[in-house]
Amino acid sequence: MTDTNEPARDWRDTVFLPKTDFPMKAGLAAKEPEILARWAKLGLYDRLREQRAGRERFILHDGPPYANGDIHMGHAMNKILKDIIVRSQSLMGKDAPYVPGWDCHGLPIEWKIEEAYRAKKLNKDEVPAAEFRAECRAYAEKWVAVQRGQFERLGVMGDWDDPYLTMKFDAEATIAGELLKFAKSGQLYRGAKPVMWSPVEKTALAEAEVEYEDVVSTQIDVAFEIVDAPNAPELVGAHAVIWTTTPWTIPVNQALAYGPEVEYVLLDAHPIRILVARELAESVYRRLANAGVLTLDPSDPSFRADDVLTTVKGSDLAGATARHPMHHLGGFFAKPRPFLAGEFVTTDAGTGLVHMAPDHGEDDFLLCKAHGIEPVFAVDGAGMYRADWAWLGGQGSVINKKFVAADGPICSDLRAAGALLAASDDFAHSYPHSWRSKAKIIFRATPQWFIPMDGSRSSVAPAQTGAAATSAGDEPLAAPASAGATGRDVAAELPGFAAPAGFGPVVNPSNAPTLRNLALDAIERTRWVPERSQNRIRSMVEGRPDWVISRQRAWGVPIPLYVNRATGDYLRDEGVNARILDAFRAGGADAWFGADHQALLGPDYDLADYEVVNDILDVWFDSGSTHSFVIEARYGAGVRANLYLEGSDQHRGWFQSSLLESAGTRGRAPYDAVLTHGFALDGQGKKMSKSLKNVVDPLQVIGESGADILRLWVAQTDYFDDVRIGKEVLGGTGDAYRKIRNTFRYLLGALDGFGDAEKVRVEKMPELELYILHKLGMLDVELKAAAEAYEFNRYARALSDFMNEDLSAFFFDIRKDCLYCDAADSPKRRAYRTVLDVLFHALVRYAAPILAFTAEEVWQARFPSEDGSVHYLEWPELPALPGDDAVSTEWEDIRRQRVAVTEAIEPLRRDKVIRSSLEAEVTVPNLLRPAAELAEVFIVADVHHGDDAGVAVTRTEHKKCGRCWRLLPEVEADGALCHRCDSVVS
Repeated sequence: MTDTNEPARDWRDTVFLPKTDFPMKAGLAAKEPEILARWAKLGLYDRLREQRAGRERFILHDGPPYANGDIHMGHAMNKILKDIIVRSQSLMGKDAPYVPGWDCHGLPIEWKIEEAYRAKKLNKDEVPAAEFRAECRAYAEKWVAVQRGQFERLGVMGDWDDPYLTMKFDAEATIAGELLKFAKSGQLYRGAKPVMWSPVEKTALAEAEVEYEDVVSTQIDVAFEIVDAPNAPELVGAHAVIWTTTPWTIPVNQALAYGPEVEYVLLDAHPIRILVARELAESVYRRLANAGVLTLDPSDPSFRADDVLTTVKGSDLAGATARHPMHHLGGFFAKPRPFLAGEFVTTDAGTGLVHMAPDHGEDDFLLCKAHGIEPVFAVDGAGMYRADWAWLGGQGSVINKKFVAADGPICSDLRAAGALLAASDDFAHSYPHSWRSKAKIIFRATPQWFIPMDGSRSSVAPAQTGAAATSAGDEPLAAPASAGATGRDVAAELPGFAAPAGFGPVVNPSNAPTLRNLALDAIERTRWVPERSQNRIRSMVEGRPDWVISRQRAWGVPIPLYVNRATGDYLRDEGVNARILDAFRAGGADAWFGADHQALLGPDYDLADYEVVNDILDVWFDSGSTHSFVIEARYGAGVRANLYLEGSDQHRGWFQSSLLESAGTRGRAPYDAVLTHGFALDGQGKKMSKSLKNVVDPLQVIGESGADILRLWVAQTDYFDDVRIGKEVLGGTGDAYRKIRNTFRYLLGALDGFGDAEKVRVEKMPELELYILHKLGMLDVELKAAAEAYEFNRYARALSDFMNEDLSAFFFDIRKDCLYCDAADSPKRRAYRTVLDVLFHALVRYAAPILAFTAEEVWQARFPSEDGSVHYLEWPELPALPGDDAVSTEWEDIRRQRVAVTEAIEPLRRDKVIRSSLEAEVTVPNLLRPAAELAEVFIVADVHHGDDAGVAVTRTEHKKCGRCWRLLPEVEADGALCHRCDSVVS
């Protein structure tokens, strides 16, 4: 003990304070680019491939974004999550390559080039196709370079020097080759079915390219005069009433549909008789009364019993026919319109009778097709009736409000013909739009190429001669023109129109599995994360129509087929296909558009006998084929991706197109597992929109706060659902990051000068150290399980909670006195620092997949090296512990008692009875450890055993040690030294 008469001195120079140059302020925005440059110099990605060569491989296949603009928050969220998963798999010792890629074809890029032309008042159609395609390629190249830099800035590690691009020549050749596999196996046909069509972009659209917006449309009730009804002759002369919100489809009406089980009533509507479903008669009368067309009393729009002239069942309408409202025009319009039984007809709305236009509706097409009624192709690609179409040719687009309005040409002519019973421009509903042009789309029957979902797969010989195979068990791929889509001589009715040859699906009686069945089976064999997403894609595949794979655009991979002009069959010849693919590999897709097609056909075929197909492939077929030229081409035939990962919209997009493409060519899915994440919304949960000025720009966040803040935000979110990001959310993420950073800063400082000679064996450690190692072991198990489940919100939360609660607020808090004030070689201090070393090596590894930059900075701060990196490391190996769970259980009880003590002290601190817990003496009901040890754990002056159930707190009378600041009975006066400190400084 020191002499109490000595003057007080400053003992700070004798305290072992942590030492580190690791800054508390991160400065990530400036520091991260330096780390990126270091990784590039190291060749980090390539060296990892070398180090992991021969290990179990984990392949996350990158879904290709479009190369057409700066990245947005959805991009950032997606790429960061992929990188976290790839890095975590690498940390677990696997070879985890990541090949980024881009979709470079299709309407998104073509539309941008067209916009530039329109701005210059130029017509894209007047530009040579080769020149236009070159501009599209250059545009894609520009944005690939831009987005590459932005993705790299996020800390995404991958093969950026050799990404996959769908516009690379090899990729285009492979895509064409995949299409030819479908053709060879008989899974391809040309037909005319209604498809989603954009009159503005003049092409078919995939479902994934469509969004729904609320609109107000014109609704009309139209009368079709019944001219024959064998089962209900009393209906002749009456009018069947239909209701529609697409007046522009009336001119191509070819039938009326009824519900076989629906009950219909013939009403005296004054002055005409009308036929409607009984359940809808009230609402029909109301519309007609409000329209003022019929002599009904608007104040009493309900029908009365004496208005019901007769009742008929839907089945009584079999064989009935009606006249088209414009029958007086003759020709196509003069033919009777049959009544057809439709199971889809309901009494939810309308009249209970549905007008059928097979050109413009899926139900319409299928029902009419079953009765030999085919589309007539009256509406052109711009959404206008053909010039030779009766009275409507060239008058306006069918999506133009004026054209379809109640006072527009269609309604006016129907009114003049006495067929328009009611019309109003007030029907509010949801309607499909192109997500690109934001314009309305239509369903339009056009000649397109399809992959059938339910057609049988034929077995085709490897090589053929002639236009179609005729070997046993094989049938022509398409019906001849005489039995094609039209089924009649349309040209005779509509001068100037000729139906394209070769329409119709494959009909093969074999029992081979259909594409739909193969896809559904593959869905069952795939792991879906979260599990609920399996139901979503299954329902989509169960109900989806045949896959429309053709587009009428310029920028893309062409459908490299030759169609026999006489038979409508497309050529399947291995030699021809080989020459086509060789041309693609040498010159890309452009080789098809500028090809010497006779040379590609070879000497066995005459080009004059064949139509060259110039449609391009749906870009979803491009991206759906990427597994073939990214995974199989790099890692071997038959290799599948371990994981596909994209947003939830890709159940109808990339997940599904990849599934169908692989199932159709390989009989299985291209992936073992699929992870779906939600969308990034603003801080209030609203969709980000420039018009709402609520867009959170990831590039701005990186520039201000650093990429690791975004990475931590992604990991902390429940990304299986939609997530929010905004100033407040990012502020919380920043606070969480600072706590993690400060934990590492403490570890670095506390381990200053630590070496192997200081380490203590586990069996020599105090129980507190063993308890913390036990908690670390539990964390290790939890983190590995979370990583394997791709649940990184769970991973990040567990890691953060351990660092904040188990370490900073508990272990570090208790042992800081030991670290600062014990002798440098004291067993307890050495044990503590040994555990800190174990914690450091584990935590920096655990954090590396998420905080890629910060973990590197932390590692280099302790182990500086020109060629070292934290990302070379593997999952930590923790020290084996004695199997004594009783110690851990007892320490959990001590922690709970510590919480109770802290809560009991707080009122005295608040009332300023004491300033620090070190000034408190506490009485507890049971002593779980010796009083001196508990005083250290509770960070109080003294602990006593009491009989009461609660915790009692009083201010201590002990004096304060001038070095460790603890208030102890052995300290004779404030500023004097306790026994421990006196021994250390002596």
